[in-house]
Amino acid sequence: MLNLNLTDTIAAIATPIGDGGIGIVRLSGKDALAIADKIFISKDKKKSSEFKTYTTHYGVVADKAKIIDEVILTVMRSPRSYTKEDIIEINCHGGIVALRAVLDLVLANGARLAESGEFTRRAFLNGRIDLSQAEAVLDIIKAKTDSALKIGIQQLKGSLSLEINKIRKDLLEMLSALEANIDFPEEDLTAPGLQRIKHGLDEVNKKFSLLLDTSARGRIMREGIKVVICGKPNVGKSSLLNALLKQERSIVTPIAGTTRDTIEEIIDIKGIPVRIVDTAGILEPRDLIEKKAVLRSKKYISSADLVLILFDGSKRLSREDNVLISKLRNKTAIAIINKMDLRRKIDKNVISARFSHLIEISARKSKNIVLLEEAIANLVYKGKVAVSESVLVSNQRHIEALRHAQKLVAEAVKSLDNRLSAEFIAQGLKDSLIYLDELLGKKFSEDLLDKIFTEFCIGK
Repeated sequence: MLNLNLTDTIAAIATPIGDGGIGIVRLSGKDALAIADKIFISKDKKKSSEFKTYTTHYGVVADKAKIIDEVILTVMRSPRSYTKEDIIEINCHGGIVALRAVLDLVLANGARLAESGEFTRRAFLNGRIDLSQAEAVLDIIKAKTDSALKIGIQQLKGSLSLEINKIRKDLLEMLSALEANIDFPEEDLTAPGLQRIKHGLDEVNKKFSLLLDTSARGRIMREGIKVVICGKPNVGKSSLLNALLKQERSIVTPIAGTTRDTIEEIIDIKGIPVRIVDTAGILEPRDLIEKKAVLRSKKYISSADLVLILFDGSKRLSREDNVLISKLRNKTAIAIINKMDLRRKIDKNVISARFSHLIEISARKSKNIVLLEEAIANLVYKGKVAVSESVLVSNQRHIEALRHAQKLVAEAVKSLDNRLSAEFIAQGLKDSLIYLDELLGKKFSEDLLDKIFTEFCIGK
């Protein structure tokens, strides 16, 4: 467990390390304005502590008489800031030397270097956002596609929190009715009263199911899938990768076995983040390098969510083709006949008998690549159209919390049917509420916060 002093003023570089036009040093805490007073000299000679909130000011950062950098300083006063504390952001030139010099000066004047995710952690602890919204910040940062970004933004806006709070309110109302009966046992719940509670729990159960039904698609859009291209040498694997990427990434030559190792890229296919891997096509390695490449290819194929097995349509099926087919017996795969622009010699019926999904393409001329993308998306979404839900559950922690909460509600319904005591039913609802409270961060452990926020970069 991290031992953090939340009264410290913290600082960090909030932009990626490397050359760039602008880099940002961020401060948050009660001394942020006082530290800015010591190091920032504005053009109009005013102190940072005199500036209005949400204003930016041109000047220099200086260590006594020595100018460190020419900057733009932004003031965001408590409580209307990201952390609900006073925040100063110093926009420096983007080189690491200038950024590091400004950060070192800030630290020398009383700030502490922030831990990973500590700015967002403070936003949560200070009540600006709940825990599911804090996790959405990381999802936005890590988003690989527009769809993943959309999920993160919706969650940050509180779409999931709103639905969970509605369920929580319903459970609390039913719990209140049960506890009134426990406190005043002489006033037994009437049959209509019990029926209302049962109906209410059935409705809550439906709401849980609706949320959990989105989880498979939500996780795919958040985490993506691994797709591996395989095939014997010179069938056009690298050409297919380039066609899917819509750019030259792999070297393409008429020489068989040009790709001697795996090549990975992340692409967006119909809103799905796809980590696509072009494997070496060498089946009989000639040296140690090729042997390692083959072993790596086999490892990728075994762990793939989806395999694209490529055949050369201008040639008959070979022993190597059949070896690969046998290795994919238990894998989800799409068979692709490449080089449809050449005279076909391959027996299409043999391949279609072994694979339920078959597409003919010309990777070199990018023909039918759109059909292939649609086939990948249909397989991932199990043939369902990609509907734009307003709420998608994508985080595994949230999924597990909802599953546990739903299970307890379902057990409470059974208890009602079996006419068990109100105390027993009420305890089930209380336990269900605990899982919802943990999801939102109304109840949490420091270890949980450490686990979540250490995944963040230091400046966020």
